[in-house]
Amino acid sequence: MQTLTKTSTTADQLPQVHEQRNDGIPLDLEWVKAVQANTSAIERRAATLPGRRSVKKDYQAAWLCKAISVMDLTTLSGDDTQDRVKRLCAKAKQPVSPALLAQLGMEGLTTGAVCVYHDMVETAVKALDGTSIPVAAVSTGFPAGLSPFHLRIQEIRESVDAGASEIDIVISRRHVLNGNWQALYDEMAEMREACGDAHIKAILATGELGTLRNVARASLVCMMAGADFIKTSTGKETVNATLPVTLTMIRAIRAYQERTGIKVGYKPAGGISKAKDALVYLAMIKDELGDRWLQPDLFRFGASSLLGDIERQLEHHVTGAYSAQHRHPIG
Repeated sequence: MQTLTKTSTTADQLPQVHEQRNDGIPLDLEWVKAVQANTSAIERRAATLPGRRSVKKDYQAAWLCKAISVMDLTTLSGDDTQDRVKRLCAKAKQPVSPALLAQLGMEGLTTGAVCVYHDMVETAVKALDGTSIPVAAVSTGFPAGLSPFHLRIQEIRESVDAGASEIDIVISRRHVLNGNWQALYDEMAEMREACGDAHIKAILATGELGTLRNVARASLVCMMAGADFIKTSTGKETVNATLPVTLTMIRAIRAYQERTGIKVGYKPAGGISKAKDALVYLAMIKDELGDRWLQPDLFRFGASSLLGDIERQLEHHVTGAYSAQHRHPIG
């Protein structure tokens, strides 16, 4: 087995360290209303990708290490405790056993971030002190986003004050379903302002938006309002990240970059639990947006159980045998 080449550096773990931040643009309703989505073509393209893009052996192991480096290791449960979050942060710092990483030549590999509820931000920040791993907080009445707006704004500010360097907000789905793009833009812009220097990921909850056209338009409006990332889901919806939704959103990102010159990040979340699925998403990003989007400042997986399956695949690559799932706990 050949030693892999490291694909990330310490600087790569920081949010948006390489690119100009998206300050947004005035709402362009003509552009928004002109956006369409050819659902059948998008679904056909998404369905054929897994069979046309595959990597094996050392190449597969390298791509799986890349997937770890862009992972937002997440715990968003009602029974979260400080000890659980501390264990999660330890896992983020050492996501794969040191011996296995040494055999792969990937010492120092970490996840892209740790994502927690607001109440656990301070605990996570302390646990990650001395590392370059950012803490992301889910805010604004996550996951429904139906709390009073002034409380959602205050929650953002308190998460930033607690030390979160990334804020995952949820949009009001009703604005999309009603076609009220001005309201969505104004809401997003105010949330962006409340984040200050912290980077903002706009969660669209795509499974609740009805159509791919709505997904495309909502993606564009959130970017116009200054989103640093657009994200598929809270992970709590019935339907979360899918390949058709991903293709729709990253093509909106590409259109925005072509029009403005600004690169916006993308985060699929919810339902991505297998290593083979992560490889398909990475292949789609590479095909549609290019290699630059394969870095943590422009791409993240929102995941928890995904890491365990990737560990098993890497161990199989090194030893030729699969280990039991319970040997790779999150914490």
